[in-house]
Parts: sequence; structure tokens; C-alpha cells
Amino acid sequence: MIGVKAGRAPCAYRARMSTGRPRFDPDLLARHDTPGPRYTSYPTAPHFDAAFGESALRAAIARSNDALIPRPLSLYVHVPFCLSPCFYCGCTRIVTRDTARGPRYAERLRREIDRIAPLFDDDREVVQLHFGGGTPNFLDETTLAGLVGHLRYAFHFADEAHSDLSIEIDPRSTTPAAMAMLRDIGFNRASFGIQDFDPDVQVAVNRVQPFEATRDVLEAARAAGMRSINVDLIYGLPKQTLDGFRATLEKVVELRPDRVAVYSYAHLPQMFRPQKRIDAADLPSPAGKIALLGLAIERLTAAGYVYIGMDHFALPFDELAVAQRRGGLHRNFMGYTTHADTDLVGFGASAISRIADAYAQNPRELGLWEAAVDSGRLPVWRGLVLDDDDQLRATLIQDLMCQGEVDFDALSRRTGAETLPVLEAARPRLAALEADGLVACHEHRVRVTDRGRLLLRVVAACFDRYLAPPPAHA
Repeated sequence: MIGVKAGRAPCAYRARMSTGRPRFDPDLLARHDTPGPRYTSYPTAPHFDAAFGESALRAAIARSNDALIPRPLSLYVHVPFCLSPCFYCGCTRIVTRDTARGPRYAERLRREIDRIAPLFDDDREVVQLHFGGGTPNFLDETTLAGLVGHLRYAFHFADEAHSDLSIEIDPRSTTPAAMAMLRDIGFNRASFGIQDFDPDVQVAVNRVQPFEATRDVLEAARAAGMRSINVDLIYGLPKQTLDGFRATLEKVVELRPDRVAVYSYAHLPQMFRPQKRIDAADLPSPAGKIALLGLAIERLTAAGYVYIGMDHFALPFDELAVAQRRGGLHRNFMGYTTHADTDLVGFGASAISRIADAYAQNPRELGLWEAAVDSGRLPVWRGLVLDDDDQLRATLIQDLMCQGEVDFDALSRRTGAETLPVLEAARPRLAALEADGLVACHEHRVRVTDRGRLLLRVVAACFDRYLAPPPAHA
């Protein structure tokens, strides 16, 4: 296999990364921003194969242990339960008000942990743990504490100063007092779903969430000692207007979270049943949706936030912004992260692992995951062992998404692979982007310009061999 070392690129290469404000051009966004992968992995999950099973996962873990320098570990725990449906949601989740399902789910998680953890060498440190969902705080504090304690018993965690323990929180189903309990459990980062504070939008998406309640929980998390606070917004929701979204952004700036994610709503009711409850006539026009994005960029950057990439903003001294400036930014299924060179181990229904040169995904359906755990098996549904070409392109796309530039000569030296044929094959796709000033191609180097930073994934798609060539623009 190719000797790819993900993460940090040479210093001279890193210094060219632009960290300024992206140039917002609505016409270019309208022309180029077509549906496509977000590249939290390459190849992307639809290309995983059901032929990849338990033995393949065990082999991948063995290869990761046998590496010359075994990588630290990142752990992800998926909690699929939600108390009520948000109509925009496309996540793997189960709506239920039966909170007794939480401890039963946690018990199976412990059994999954007990089967996977011994496969890793004892000296491999955990530097990151993330609880996602669904709604992780569907689990009560006692259950959460038990799960984190079980993970600490099963794995070797780095000390507090060198590890991130994060959790996604629905402010509607928690209290300010619970934030101190979460900090006592060990969580030092929290992410709060907001989406939009406009009451009309909240009713339209079935997520009524008063600003004051959100503010109180967020401030309690900060007072409890959480070292980083993230909030999530979504643009393109039904009933959204520029005035309403501007008011939401003003409230977010008032809250002053360390990081802000501003996601694009994708209306796909044929794929996600809850979205059928949304009246398409209430959605902003394509031009109106782009204007909402422009407003978010304008207001957040004016408030001092740095654009990281792919919808993410951070304050200048947040670890993400620092990592971007230093070239240590990385991207995986949890989004942008500072932990650039880890193996990711996922637990729970639908969770995805990235270990050595392989991806492995658990069953999305809760019943199938439960049956696999109850039978004593590792709950593997599908996965993929990356070939040499996959590994090369994965590194290339990682560089584009995180550093905004690829030097193909340097990439050849890092990987030991011949990279110029990959560049030559991509030139027809790159040509249209270069003509519009989204990328600059200098012989053996491709750099994303400030005009192209909002279209990083479109640039990355030029190097995706699994995608059909896009249609030519008029």
C-alpha cells in the first residue's frame, strides 16, 4: 500500500493556505454548487461494499496495530434517539418518548465496546471522543457517565489537556444544571443545535426553541468549564427570510460561541420521510438561499469569526483556526478536527470507523445492530479496503479540503506514488473552475482561490474517480 501520512503537510506548503474571508459571488455559487459529496471520507459511504465483514474489520485493526508508528484513536458513539422529529432532519434517528430505551441501548454499546477494544494494542491513546446522534442527551446523566467510564476502562485515554470529549446537545431537552454534570463526567466540548431562532421557522420545522432557554444552557456549559462551545445553524429552511436570519445571526454573535457551523438544508423528501412534512412552497428560492449564506458569511466574519471551510467558522484563537493556520487541520466523519492522524472507531447503530486502510460501517437499522451485538458478533454491515489509488486520492482530497492547495510533486514525495496522471485526468474538470477563477493551476500545483473557498467540495470532486463527469456549464 502507498505510504500515506495524513494530516500535516510540509511547512513551506502550509504557509500558502488562505485564512482570509472567502469571496462571496452568488452567480458563481448558483452555477457550480450542485449536489455532491461533502468528503468526510473518500471514497464516500455509498461506495462501501457489503462483502466487507467482521473478519475484514479484524484484519484492518491488526494492520493498524502493526504500523511502524501506530496512530492514536478517536472514538465516536452514535445515540439514535430523539424525543420529537425535526422535519428537516436527514440523520439516522428514532423518535420515541420511551426514555427506558436509553439504558438498554447503552448496555449493548458496552458489549460492543468489550468486543472491539481488546483488538487494539493497550498503548494506543484515545485523544478524541464524540457522542453524536440523534440526541445524545436523550441518555440520562447516570447512563452517560457509565458509558464514558466504560470506555475509559476499555481504552487508554490521553490526559485532559490532550484529549477532546465532546457531545451534541439539544437545548430543548436539558437544563443548565445538567451542564455541570456533563463536565464532571469529563466532557470538555459541547455542540448545541439551534438551526434558527425565528419563531415562524421553528414552527415550520417542528423545533420550537426559545432563545432565552438556549442562552441559559450555553452559558451554563461555559461556566461549568467547557473549553469549546459550538452551535449549529441551517440556511435554506422553510419560512426563512433575510430579516429573520439576520436576527438569528445577531443572537448567535451575542452568545459568542467558539465555533459556528452553518449548514445548507437539502430538501430530499423522497429520501428522508420527515421532510415530507415541509411544504416546498415555503422554501427560499435558490437565489434567496444563496443570499442567506452570503448574509451568514458577512455577519460572522464581521464579528471576528474565521472561515474554516465547508460551512464552519471559528474564533481566531480557537484550536480549529490555529490548526488551519499551522496546517494541522483534518477532516473526518465528525467534520473538521485538530486530531490529524488518528484511527476512528465508531460504536452504535450506523456508526462508521476508519481504521488503517479501511472503512467499516455498522447497520443503520437499530434492530439489525442489536441482533449482531446480541449474537456476539462485531456489528459490521459494510465497508471498504482502500486500494492504492483510493489512498492517494483520499490524501489529495484531504489536502484540498483542509489546506486549500495540492502540490503534486510534494504529494509524490510524501506518498511514494506517481501523482501527475491523477492531475492530468482531472484537468478537463478543473478547466471550467479555473476559467471562473475558482482555482489556480500552476503546472503541478492546484490552489483554491478566495473565490473558490465556498466550493471546496466541487474542487475536490474533480479528483473523485467514482463520480461521472459533470455536465458542461452554459
